[in-house]
Amino acid sequence: MNAKGGPAGPSELKRRLGVTDAVMIGLGSMIGAGIFAAFGPAAGAAGSGLLIALALAAAVAYCNATSSARLAARYPVSGGTYVYGRERLGEFWGYLAGWAFVVGKTASCAAMALTVGLYAWPHQSHTVAFAVVVALTALNCTGVQKSALVTRFVVVVVLAVLAAVVTACLTSEGAGTVRLAIGEDVTAGGTLQAAGLLFFAFAGYARIATLGEEVRDPARTIPRAIPVALAITLAVYAAVAVGVLTVLGPDRLAQSTAPLADAVRAAGLPGLSPVVRAGGAVAALGSLLALILGVSRTILAMARDRHLPHVLAAVHPRFQVPHRAELVVGGVVVVLAASVDVRGAIGFSSFGVLAYYAIANAAAWTLTPDEDGPPRLVPVVGLAGCAVLAFALPVTAMASGASVLALGAGLYVLRKARADGGRPTSRSPYGTPEPAPRRPGRHAGGAAGEGRPNGPDVWQ
Repeated sequence: MNAKGGPAGPSELKRRLGVTDAVMIGLGSMIGAGIFAAFGPAAGAAGSGLLIALALAAAVAYCNATSSARLAARYPVSGGTYVYGRERLGEFWGYLAGWAFVVGKTASCAAMALTVGLYAWPHQSHTVAFAVVVALTALNCTGVQKSALVTRFVVVVVLAVLAAVVTACLTSEGAGTVRLAIGEDVTAGGTLQAAGLLFFAFAGYARIATLGEEVRDPARTIPRAIPVALAITLAVYAAVAVGVLTVLGPDRLAQSTAPLADAVRAAGLPGLSPVVRAGGAVAALGSLLALILGVSRTILAMARDRHLPHVLAAVHPRFQVPHRAELVVGGVVVVLAASVDVRGAIGFSSFGVLAYYAIANAAAWTLTPDEDGPPRLVPVVGLAGCAVLAFALPVTAMASGASVLALGAGLYVLRKARADGGRPTSRSPYGTPEPAPRRPGRHAGGAAGEGRPNGPDVWQ
């Protein structure tokens, strides 16, 4: 069935995922990325204000999640904020959201692939990263249900490892609640910067929205799955942060490259360290799996509208997945994993994702009560929070992120200039104006573009 309730077209994906599958995909995205990668840099910025930063990041994430859930229920197709921005704010803002998501999350994919390698086999991290990306891309190409099953396994393993870490830390004789105290080292700028870095860890609920075309009963499933996944993740993050801080303190946590492994050693259980390292590898594996799913679906949506080459809009006739988009993502990630810096990628990705959610909140603000829009304060706080956290990130992250967004905007303007101007507009399936289809014979869109709300045909 398509978004309007009719039969699914040849370019549309089948709705296979229920609430539990969607929650697990969200958990697999969030828990793997943040717990094992973001706490160290965040502690370096916030110092003893780490828990305050975590609360700020969670508050902004809640607003973003609420806005995204309402929008995803109304527009249950692949693409996430790329679709919402286009339908509510205009073509450019949808494009910019899609660009920010694809670029930022592709960098995140490379960082997560390297994290798998660094935890599993540090001396051969690039080789492991290459093998993992190839394997997960192949898995995703065989169907989203298999990916959801693997994600369930990953989430269960990671939660078990994290429970062991928290228990070891909180029951250790060396644990001290005095290390949780807020000291004089806390600054507003450092706390906001840490919140921006930690936001990287919460951004996985976007994967639920970008899979909107593959979720059963999306108007019911998505608004349930997103807040559940976010609430579980926040509870896990808070427990782990408290546990690790009680044995390491903010200074040692900031200096650690493997904070959870160091925490169990400090707690007097060095034998648990290899288990934690294995859990870190599995967690990053789950994040990478869900990231490839989300990025490929956004590429699919942008290719349908010809903001990316239309050949990427193909859906495999047997497995019902955007196989070409997934292969492209896998290929780019393999190349990036050879040169990306994990900590730098966190800041870069955070900037792009915060820009993405700023557009989501702006789009949600336009929803009326009749459209089941969120309370007005939610998107306002979400938009303001995204802006503040984005510009509190390290200067290099802000500069690179802003430059890439400017590049994307410039490419949009250039492609727009190449497109035919002055064409009449038609209505999209959701009621917003859009360019009318081209005259027959000008461009062969193929089955993959039929019945979709297409933008300018600018890719020749």
